[in-house]
Amino acid sequence: MPVLVMKFGGTSVATLDRIRRAAKRVGVEVAKGYDVIVIVSAMSGETNKLVGFVEETSPLFDAREYDAVVSSGENVTAGLMALTLQEMDVPARSWQGWQVPLMTTSAHSSARIVDIPTDNINRKFGEGMKVAVVAGFQGISSEGRITTLGRGGSDTTAVAFAAAFDAERCDIYTDVDGVYTTDPRICEKARKLDKIAFEEMLELASLGAKVLQTRSVELAMRYNVKLRVLSSFEEQSDEAGTLVCDEEEIMELNVVSGVAHSRDEAKMTLISVADRPGIAAAIFTPLSESGINVDMIVQNISEDGRTDMTFSCPTNQVARAEEALKKAKDAGHINFHDLVADTNVCKISVVGIGMRSHTGVAAKMFKVLSDEGINIKVITTSEIKISVLIDRKYMELAVQSLHDAFDLDKAA
Repeated sequence: MPVLVMKFGGTSVATLDRIRRAAKRVGVEVAKGYDVIVIVSAMSGETNKLVGFVEETSPLFDAREYDAVVSSGENVTAGLMALTLQEMDVPARSWQGWQVPLMTTSAHSSARIVDIPTDNINRKFGEGMKVAVVAGFQGISSEGRITTLGRGGSDTTAVAFAAAFDAERCDIYTDVDGVYTTDPRICEKARKLDKIAFEEMLELASLGAKVLQTRSVELAMRYNVKLRVLSSFEEQSDEAGTLVCDEEEIMELNVVSGVAHSRDEAKMTLISVADRPGIAAAIFTPLSESGINVDMIVQNISEDGRTDMTFSCPTNQVARAEEALKKAKDAGHINFHDLVADTNVCKISVVGIGMRSHTGVAAKMFKVLSDEGINIKVITTSEIKISVLIDRKYMELAVQSLHDAFDLDKAA
């Protein structure tokens, strides 16, 4: 039988009624002849509650016990989903990560998937099971300890299962009905995309779009897993949602496919750093070791052997970044005059595979922002993306203006 993977996020299984609704969708696919692997998240809000319990009990917690606690939310959902399907006379059973077993690294709370053996689940399919309900977000290390994959890890679990079982498709059910050209809460002209290329989705996910977890898109692109993003709250058709696929499957490519924004960005500048070989490594190595997620990097022209180095990072990592750099200065690894943090900026990005064959996108983007009186603080580009840092107060204006300028409310 062909295999289909269906993933239901926390809002899609937030109550018993929603679990029943999700189970009915699974039953429809079983009736079509699929063997179905259902990946479930914890019920909405449950993981946050469990994390709170851990932090209240032990502020400096053991990460192994943290994983044991926070992974339990998915176990509850998996059992309830399997029971609901059984009540519908659909042969189903729940699977925890260790029962598959989904093998991971030992990096607790941020483990990586190493292997998903298919023997156990395939044997049960052969014995008449039609649905394997798997607890997402969790696995087991080589030491036999429960691990978790980090926030949004159920998306990654779903794509990994689709790759391991050579599934026909991986359907991600969430509280939105697809991938939009931008955030519809900011721009009412935002349009749902029928299809989007893996690379575009990866950029949008990494730039602030919350629809899919970045690691799940990376996996899907590597193993060419067709992803479909759907709403669990709307009636479905075969053309519903957004298909994330190889760009060769998309007939017409817009020059720009979407505008992404990230509100909680900070711009940090080291003023008057020695301009010498190895200075960049001396700055960014301690940041990396402190887990700082550095994005945009700009170095000024050197003058009198000194230069300024600017980078962006999430606002909640500013204090850690300041501490890491000051320690590096005290240790004599780097020398700078001052460290200035601007936490009132945001990142705006335009993304599109069509940029590869079209010129003028950057000029148009900068002209639009200029016409609105928006000053650009930092610019970075890649083959299919242009990102800028601007004052946060202009975020919504910038998104709306760029969406209009690139005619994203119109299909290609």
